[in-house]
Amino acid sequence: MSATLAVKVVPGASRSKVAGWLGLELKLRISAPPDRDKANKSVERLLAKRLGLAPKQVNIVKGLTSTHKKVEFQGISQAELVTAFGKPATTK
Repeated sequence: MSATLAVKVVPGASRSKVAGWLGLELKLRISAPPDRDKANKSVERLLAKRLGLAPKQVNIVKGLTSTHKKVEFQGISQAELVTAFGKPATTK
């Protein structure tokens, strides 16, 4: 069982947190700088902690050098992601 999620990452924030939906992407503020994969690892750790998963169950599969990323989760369903983060905001 796996699920995916589109995220928008803002590195260099004062603290790491889930900031809510920005259109169809979940916005994450990450305290780590975008240097040598530090922000990517922080994204994986933040989402794993929030979902009660091991960090190895969360992997960025697209956008390693971009602020727009696609994250894949192992051992969780898409419905469980909706329960954890709510539904994305619709754009008009």
